[in-house]
Amino acid sequence: MRTLEVIDLGADADYAEVLARQEALHARRAEGGAADTLLLLEHRRVYTLGRSAEAGHVLLSEEALERAGIACVRASRGGDVTYHGPGQLVGYPILHLGEAGLRVLDFVAGLEEALIRAAAGYGVEAGRDPRNRGVWVGGSKLAALGIRVARQVTMHGFALNVNTRLEDYGGIVPCGLRGVGVTSLSALLGRPLEMGEVKARVAASFRAVFGYAEGGV
Repeated sequence: MRTLEVIDLGADADYAEVLARQEALHARRAEGGAADTLLLLEHRRVYTLGRSAEAGHVLLSEEALERAGIACVRASRGGDVTYHGPGQLVGYPILHLGEAGLRVLDFVAGLEEALIRAAAGYGVEAGRDPRNRGVWVGGSKLAALGIRVARQVTMHGFALNVNTRLEDYGGIVPCGLRGVGVTSLSALLGRPLEMGEVKARVAASFRAVFGYAEGGV
């Protein structure tokens, strides 16, 4: 079976530093010098704007962002604006789609499926919205997706709200969708979750969906 290297970068990860690491891994994977890799981490508080994001979807001024301690950066992924911060599990898969025989839409659907399965392990029934990619519970988004593919290799990925401070979404129009709620596993379950356990569940479901051999984080 194919193998996947899962790397835990821990918490309080700087967005620019992790982006540089993604780009280096992406180049090595495209050249055949690295295996498929999944980075798992928690970012320090940041709003990221994808390629199709409208600047007006960030509702706070630069001064207000500075007071709140939230960075705001442009990203090379697809999609609109989203939030990353403590308590949110971010995953960046660096996968060669060509070698896996996957189309881009297959990959996106697989990301959704892996997160749906991980949520189901906690008794949370999550699903898809055919109009808006991501993972949903009712009318609220539990996980956002935003990817980039170049030379048949993916980067960027998913953000799963685990113990996320949901109030921080108030400074943006999440994913450019007005009137849409956001939720987290802890909000749905009424208790905080242990992040290491969530990482293990997500890594396991990711391997199962994409056909990798079993392994740990």
